[in-house]
Amino acid sequence: MHWFPLTLLCAFSLASADAATKRWLGDCSAAELTLIRFTFTGLLLSPLLLLTPFPPLPAPFWYWMALLLPLEILAMLLYLRAIRDYPFSLTLPYIAFTPVFVVLTGWLLLGEAISMQGFGGILLIVIGAWILNLKPQTLKQPWGIVAPLKAILQNRGSRLMLGVAFIYSITSVGGKGAMKYLPAELFGPFYFLLIGLATLVLFSLRDSNMPKVLFRRPGASLLVGALTAIMVITHFLAIQKVEAAYMIGVKRTSLLFGILYGALLFKETGLRLHLIAGGLMVAGVALIATGP
Repeated sequence: MHWFPLTLLCAFSLASADAATKRWLGDCSAAELTLIRFTFTGLLLSPLLLLTPFPPLPAPFWYWMALLLPLEILAMLLYLRAIRDYPFSLTLPYIAFTPVFVVLTGWLLLGEAISMQGFGGILLIVIGAWILNLKPQTLKQPWGIVAPLKAILQNRGSRLMLGVAFIYSITSVGGKGAMKYLPAELFGPFYFLLIGLATLVLFSLRDSNMPKVLFRRPGASLLVGALTAIMVITHFLAIQKVEAAYMIGVKRTSLLFGILYGALLFKETGLRLHLIAGGLMVAGVALIATGP
């Protein structure tokens, strides 16, 4: 299958997993949701590890894992808290800031230059974020033009997702480092199995009753795990067929699917404006991803 439909399926699966989490597991805590999402996904993906010979893993690989696993768990805790407690339209689009943080961090820490195309992408993402928080009445007030951006800082869900975007800007670099030692078809299943086991152990040490949540609603939990597993599989199948930048740019259409789910399932208002804002943010990601 061509990379483009695979990536669209990846984006749709991610948005569907978020919607199913909010719809049927919304009364679970963020920790419980993180355990469900990682544990079921890791278990469902684990049989794929039997299909390909496993290479020896040197010490640097495990150093990467020691860095990445706690960051992934923290990011998922923040991510699930945001989508559980706040509207999709005001949370999911902010994941588009991940490449912005990557570009800016590279410029600040490594001296990497930002191209005009990359700057244009950042500008589109910022404009999209501004439109998401636009309220016509605020434009009539003094300095009303900056009120939407101020609202980002006042909306806790938006702040949580910006934190997730920043963490993912670190794990995306770390993941590339770890994949030097493990092929892509093995890395995804093995990585999620490790995260699932680490989450189960850590959360059980904190609360011995925590594993019981896995059996509280097995149907809904299995659905969320299956959708996330489809996302992981299609992600790595697609990324092998095309440059990673193009694939990630298309994958961010998940935020548009998320906005549609928000309107259809959770009766969130302002669909047209939110789709315009989300579309601008996806276009911004594409500009950054395909730039020099």
